[in-house]
Amino acid sequence: MTPRISSTDVLVIGGGLAGERCAIEAAAAGHDVLILSLVPPRRSHSCAAQGGMQAALGNCVKAEGDNPDVHYLDTVRGSDWGADQKVARVFADNAPIAVRELAHFGVPWTRVKGGKNSYFIKGERVEIEEALENDGLIMHRDFGGTAKWRACYAGAGTGHSALFAVDAEVVRLGVTVRDRAEAVELIHDGSRCYGAVSRCLRTGEHSAILAKATVIATGGHGRIYGQYTTNATINEGMGAAIALNTGIVPLGNMEAVQFHPTALSPSGILVTEGCRGDGGFLLDKDGHRFMVDAEPEKQELASRDVVSRHMAQRMRDGFGVETKHGPHLWLDVRQLGDEHLRTKLREVWEICRDFVGLDPAQELIPVRPTQHYSMGGVRVNAEGEAYNMAGLFAVGEASCWDMHGFNRLGGNSLAETIVSGRLVGQRIAQTIGKGGVDAETRYANEALQRAEERAAGLLARQGDGPGVYAVRDAMAEVMIGKVGIFRTGDELEQAVAELGQLLDDCDRIVLRSKAPGMNPELSFALRIKSMVRLAYITAKGALARTESRGAHFRSDFPLRDDASWLNRTLARWPEAAAEPDISYEPVGELDVPPGHRGYGADERIEMEMTVEDYNRQVEDAQRAAGKLPVEGML
Repeated sequence: MTPRISSTDVLVIGGGLAGERCAIEAAAAGHDVLILSLVPPRRSHSCAAQGGMQAALGNCVKAEGDNPDVHYLDTVRGSDWGADQKVARVFADNAPIAVRELAHFGVPWTRVKGGKNSYFIKGERVEIEEALENDGLIMHRDFGGTAKWRACYAGAGTGHSALFAVDAEVVRLGVTVRDRAEAVELIHDGSRCYGAVSRCLRTGEHSAILAKATVIATGGHGRIYGQYTTNATINEGMGAAIALNTGIVPLGNMEAVQFHPTALSPSGILVTEGCRGDGGFLLDKDGHRFMVDAEPEKQELASRDVVSRHMAQRMRDGFGVETKHGPHLWLDVRQLGDEHLRTKLREVWEICRDFVGLDPAQELIPVRPTQHYSMGGVRVNAEGEAYNMAGLFAVGEASCWDMHGFNRLGGNSLAETIVSGRLVGQRIAQTIGKGGVDAETRYANEALQRAEERAAGLLARQGDGPGVYAVRDAMAEVMIGKVGIFRTGDELEQAVAELGQLLDDCDRIVLRSKAPGMNPELSFALRIKSMVRLAYITAKGALARTESRGAHFRSDFPLRDDASWLNRTLARWPEAAAEPDISYEPVGELDVPPGHRGYGADERIEMEMTVEDYNRQVEDAQRAAGKLPVEGML
């Protein structure tokens, strides 16, 4: 039986790549580490990543001249200048180290084959002679928005291979993993975090875990879009939610939502960008390769936000393939051949076979853009420390570390999991002491009582209130219909109003199942109000941001407005407040001034002040605040 109150040095909430990589660093330094995970770690959503992990190794001909400086510039441009450039620099510098460490852990990277190789580039077969001295080095493939081939990959199972290797290291180090368990509330005193309350999904029992450092590594929150997402069913945003529910920890850039161009239709399962990187291309219902017209230079490998918008517009214009599930377009990888698909893109071949019953070597793949990634999350500083809450950290997609800004480049998220996990784990290992946890148990007991009362209240509620799944489905329709690829002020206002009504409905939900133990309906009911809150903040932030930047595209404000909006959105939800507090902070000092991204035919408004003036304004704001991080509208 799980103790009602226990302690550890480091509590990691989430068993994916970011959380486990963080746990490895802390455990290797001699600290006790406990991982809480909804599922056994090897079933975490990290295993769904297929195409690759960005690291500037420069090992093949098409990667010659690549280095962390080029990777950094691609990341900043890809973010549409919404990224923290200092963080982007740290990331690009550390990615090659982190990827090579994965090889040491056992990841079977696809390797360079010296001599003549055949590739598809922009729809044409090209013969390239790879240097014999590079034979056996980690190979790269092309991904959207990058100047060089940079994505390191293990066939089409990069996430799967990386997660299994990292989890094996977790096992070797003796890290304790408690799966089928969910963190439902943080334990804190209003300024410092002391751990979390865990709910066992098998028994429904609650327990408190006290820790010197608590790490949120729960992945994204794509399931606020219901079935219209590539995210696994466990990606409901509860890491961000428990931070938000403190009332003082802000979430950053929640309106920045990425849509992946090629989700399998109708299931929404991801079809990796590696298909287009290896030479696949997009077709409309007439078999026309429309991306060549839309983006002559980058074609199918423009950034994800650009490709998704062109695809959505093509379907709006009537060139989609109409089905009972809605329109879709085609992804053509037939030219790559059966051998290539069964080796370098094997997971894609299996997904097509198993979920739509087709052979991609012979048939077209039905695809359409679908919600894929959350650039927003728990706002943390460069060391991964949450704003306003000592002892609380966040890594990976659950965080707004903010190297992605308003658009993430493909392959940068998988790399971020291991880079941020590695660096934040090192930071924690260096800063926590060797003694016991210094916390009053009353904080744990109070948090336990609140969590137990919430569950008991739901089970006791009677009447004819709405069902939890009806609320979920209504939220999903609002999000995909009004907070999707194209956004307008009128629709966003409607979304905010409708989500506000759903928040009220959450307080009237009545369960059909009254079992106190293993009860999926109860478990979901305990999450649904937090999910609607995340959706509400996303819509509210999108309504307030009267510009287009990266994946956030306002049809009524189609231009990027650096003079007014070169800042990051912060959202808190004070206790007992009806609405969140929205504020802003500068994106940080700039080394690379805003300009055209170099791909995508979208227009933009250039920055009206000089970089020097902007950086001086940031410094003045920091000096006035007396500490970091800074908040305040530009």
